[in-house]
Amino acid sequence: MTERVKQNSAKEEFYFRILELVSKIPKGKVTTYKNLAIAGGKPRSSRLVGWILNKSPLGLPCHRVVNRNGELTGKFAFGDSQMMKKLLESEGIEFDSKERVNLTKHLWIF
Repeated sequence: MTERVKQNSAKEEFYFRILELVSKIPKGKVTTYKNLAIAGGKPRSSRLVGWILNKSPLGLPCHRVVNRNGELTGKFAFGDSQMMKKLLESEGIEFDSKERVNLTKHLWIF
């Protein structure tokens, strides 16, 4: 097996692992890009996680992934900058005065 094939295989494995993990985030909880990267086995790949989620299939609860401060950095991927917040609020997620998720209450770590 060539080195390029091994690299592609590892990238695909990480991609599908992230999608699997996102599908397990329960309603009323959020996780961070960093937590997903760690759980996926590549702790320094938070940005790659964001890219994966931006390209992910419909139906995954990607709205449950926020940045390390609880900010909704992926909100523009939903077509409406308020949709991500609306989805989270419909699940009981609480926000502070700066529009950040209350991570003390809602953070899910794998």
